[in-house]
Amino acid sequence: MLRIRAFRRRWFLALFAFIFVLFLLIRSLEQVHIPTSGAYDVEHTLLRQPFQWHPRLSDVETANITTCRNSVQGSQLIVDERGYVCSRGDLTSGGCCEGTASQYNCSSCKANGCCMFYEHCVSCCLHPEKQPLLEKVLKEARQIYDKLIVSASDQFELCLAKCRTSSKSVQHENSYRDPHAKHCYGESPPDLQMALT
Repeated sequence: MLRIRAFRRRWFLALFAFIFVLFLLIRSLEQVHIPTSGAYDVEHTLLRQPFQWHPRLSDVETANITTCRNSVQGSQLIVDERGYVCSRGDLTSGGCCEGTASQYNCSSCKANGCCMFYEHCVSCCLHPEKQPLLEKVLKEARQIYDKLIVSASDQFELCLAKCRTSSKSVQHENSYRDPHAKHCYGESPPDLQMALT
């Protein structure tokens, strides 16, 4: 009887030690980041994908486009992939802005590339003159592997992603750095504005 108890006690201790060592092994493997082949393939595919800059189109060519991607979510304003901003009522059935649309609208944007309205930010970002700045943004995003920016396949997707507010737009996690220009397409976050109390 005594032998059986000693055997059970040893068996229990051996099982406990095995589980503890297994737990430590799993824990140490979680801390070491070994990319799986799937994650590796996705990362390197994104870094190698060709990026499509918007071609410069004449007014005639632009007018002949009948279907467009657009920003979708604006309650009053919409921006299409050609850089036109219009009211939701001026959107065609193909998703393009028409009527009183303005192209490359930077009217609510500051010199640092931060704008009051999301749609103005995207429209301004789509201007062909912004390509050198956006190339820097892409290069930086690839270095730090910002998945949202790196996964953009063309300038419109890049501008949509870049102009969304992010953690760079806020301070202390509860207020915007600049509540009047919180949508930015440039390299810098919005300027910090002093709150008036």
